[in-house]
Amino acid sequence: MQHEEIRQAVRRFAAEQLAPHAARWDREKEFPREALKGLAAMGLCGVAIAEEWGGAGLDYTALAVACEEIAAGDCSTATIVAVNNMVAGIVAGYGSPAQKQRFLKPLAKGEMLGAFALTEPAVGSDASAITTRAEKQGAHYVLNGVKQFITSGKNADVTVVFAVSDKGAGKKGISAFLVPTSTPGYIVARIEEKAGQRASDTAQIVLENCKTTELLGADGSGYRIALANLESGRINVAAQSTGVARAALEAALAYARERKSMGKRLIEHQAINFRLADMATSVEAARQLYLHAAALRDAGKPCIQQASMAKLFASEMAEGVCSHAIQIHGGYGYVADFPVERYWRDVRVTQIYEGANDIQRLVIGRTLEEGA
Repeated sequence: MQHEEIRQAVRRFAAEQLAPHAARWDREKEFPREALKGLAAMGLCGVAIAEEWGGAGLDYTALAVACEEIAAGDCSTATIVAVNNMVAGIVAGYGSPAQKQRFLKPLAKGEMLGAFALTEPAVGSDASAITTRAEKQGAHYVLNGVKQFITSGKNADVTVVFAVSDKGAGKKGISAFLVPTSTPGYIVARIEEKAGQRASDTAQIVLENCKTTELLGADGSGYRIALANLESGRINVAAQSTGVARAALEAALAYARERKSMGKRLIEHQAINFRLADMATSVEAARQLYLHAAALRDAGKPCIQQASMAKLFASEMAEGVCSHAIQIHGGYGYVADFPVERYWRDVRVTQIYEGANDIQRLVIGRTLEEGA
């Protein structure tokens, strides 16, 4: 019942505080700061973080359910919230007591916003190939390098940065650091012009002799920290994709009930009716996939295969459902007067981030080889 109560509460907030503003945020590329304050007040900036550290003390299923509902209202906001929860989870899992006090509590309460800086201009899914360097100088590490496609890179207060601290150690030479974005040498070099999710800033970050004392976990544990968050990240992307697809389905259904063609409502034409039936079935299948993966994670069971399946299916399903919604709207679906074109633009990237879908197929294929 708890998860259903969360779903209904977040759905109401999304309908009242997100959806009415989403088109303007997209058009003006406006960061949804006030809406984030409202979500923080609901405990959604640290859903799975213990209450003693300022979180809601809930589970990953609750986080995924919230992500679906937020995304149905505005996909950009869902991305911002999901990344903040990821950063909070990393600090909760690997931070020192002092780091938890300084960073985790305000992250979980929404008083600070987090970013996650792993990807580089020439490095996407292969995290072991990053080139950003971290040189130990006394009590500090000095970071130099470039990070690419960083969600909230401009608006965040603190960023988890992955860098090579021991060049000859391979994957074991990668470390993770907490870097306040006010640190000298943390430079927002560019804000990307994107097809969708334009209310969420995506930045290129240049680290130029950027000093930090905040090593996260042990030196050389960065690669493990990055991998440990793949499951929850992919589950959240699946939930986000499901939310956008559901919004597109609901818009198409409403339009088909009102619009008439050839003397009857669109929904009364079998071709449209069957299209809507397939869309609804696909949305529900995606929801069950991400809920299953989240339940396994909450139970402490391996779920890398299930998380990858959920992300793969839901993200590709969402693009298809949004495309069908545009088709049902006809010419109106292609103009900004109706939201379905924005849904398509917003959701397309879910097949790329948190591991491109080709990587998801690779992961699933390997688990099948190993008999998982």
